[in-house]
Amino acid sequence: MQDYLLLMYNDATDQAAAADDAAWQQYFAFLQQSGCFDGGSSIGAGQSFRKNGLAAGSTDQLSGFIRVRAENLPAAQRFLAGNPIYEAGGSVEIRELPRD
Repeated sequence: MQDYLLLMYNDATDQAAAADDAAWQQYFAFLQQSGCFDGGSSIGAGQSFRKNGLAAGSTDQLSGFIRVRAENLPAAQRFLAGNPIYEAGGSVEIRELPRD
């Protein structure tokens, strides 16, 4: 099994649906029942830093993350179903967390 992050963006076309507490509760119940859910959180504002020179700008577009385990990227895509951001027309980026 590989570890993946689902990065949720603040770009849903239906913001009310994306913020629906009941939809999130149902989605998290689905994730927990899968046995592959390893947590997540909303993401607040922040800043980028670099020791020398200008840092890359931070973005307010990311609104949260979810960590899951799956065999591969196509298997991780099954966790898009029911995600309130995704279902409300928003973007969810899936990134593998390589074992370094």
